[in-house]
Amino acid sequence: MAEISDVFFVDGVRTPFGRAGEKGMYWNTRADDLAVKATIGLMERNTAVPADRIDDVAIAATSQTGDQGLTLGRSVAILAGLPQTVPGLAVERMCAGAMTSVTTMGASIGVGMYDLALAGGVEHMGHHPIGGNADPNPRFVAEKMVDPGALNMGVTAERIFDRFPHLTKERSDRFGMLSQHKVQAAYDAGKIQPDLVPVAIKGADGAWGLATEDEGRRPQTTMEDLAALKTPFRPHGRVTAGTSSPLTDGATMSLLAGGGAVKELGLAPKMRMVSFAFAGVQPEIMGIGPIPSTEKALKKAGLTIDDIGLFELNEAFAIQVISLLDHFGIADDDPRVNQWGGAIAVGHPLAASGVRLMIQLAAQFAERPDVRYGLTAMCVGLGQGGSVIWENPHYDGKKKK
Repeated sequence: MAEISDVFFVDGVRTPFGRAGEKGMYWNTRADDLAVKATIGLMERNTAVPADRIDDVAIAATSQTGDQGLTLGRSVAILAGLPQTVPGLAVERMCAGAMTSVTTMGASIGVGMYDLALAGGVEHMGHHPIGGNADPNPRFVAEKMVDPGALNMGVTAERIFDRFPHLTKERSDRFGMLSQHKVQAAYDAGKIQPDLVPVAIKGADGAWGLATEDEGRRPQTTMEDLAALKTPFRPHGRVTAGTSSPLTDGATMSLLAGGGAVKELGLAPKMRMVSFAFAGVQPEIMGIGPIPSTEKALKKAGLTIDDIGLFELNEAFAIQVISLLDHFGIADDDPRVNQWGGAIAVGHPLAASGVRLMIQLAAQFAERPDVRYGLTAMCVGLGQGGSVIWENPHYDGKKKK
């Protein structure tokens, strides 16, 4: 008989993230191969898990075509050498693809149908620019369901400034600068590298190399640099390249398990899933999406925002994160938030990013037994938000000294 089960995040890995485009390190690498590398790396780290016991593989991509098509969960599982008895599927919820892979597999584990699952995402934005293969229904615009600008994420970010005039460009610039500084500090302290799977890459000159760290970082960024940048989405606007996540290629993968499998195989989970929620908002101002999804997730968990000790918020745009912090009365530079920086510095390969947030939160939980709950949350294209609340298995109830 199937039994309701706890859902555990056992482990997660990712490829280093690369700049999208011809000059990026993954230009000559297939998208599915990035997901294969992450899958192999994850299984090699978790030898206690027999590959034939994986119940399902969910892999997300926003542009499901070309080297990101062909039912990624299934095709990547075969390419990664998992037994052919292991099934797989593809997931698509734009930026929250990997997050949805995790919540969908997690729900299947929670109702006792699955014991073990792999969940992740991949996005090769160099090969597949956002919306590149899409043909939006003309009714969206003709019937004024959605403003044409809603499909341009930078335009939606500018609208957050319009709606909340007290959220200034200077605050946004400072947040973007600090993200760069925090990521470099985390690299210098060796925090990020343990969960990166190196990828063999081929340069334009045909020479082989190894991708071992995130490519697009700019740790020297200053406020003066940011003040001088163009505002591409609007003349005299407030969103710049320095306060936006860059176009990025990369893959993430996680291993999820139910309580029975954890006990049977002697696994040491890094997090327990407490609750999750998705919410819809006006597509024209999609950046505020994580506000209602976080409120829903907190309500499901019976918690308040004050119970959250660590936040991993996807930095699609600085203003988008600041709008959530402002809503909940949290300071822009609160030390609980994005301790190791975020997507403004490391990049946001759309459907892969949700699991990157989880990988970083899990690593921080291990260092912080004084913190019980953490939140991973993100805005999603076409006006959505996604949030997952996690519990720290290392929590000891003692206050940090």
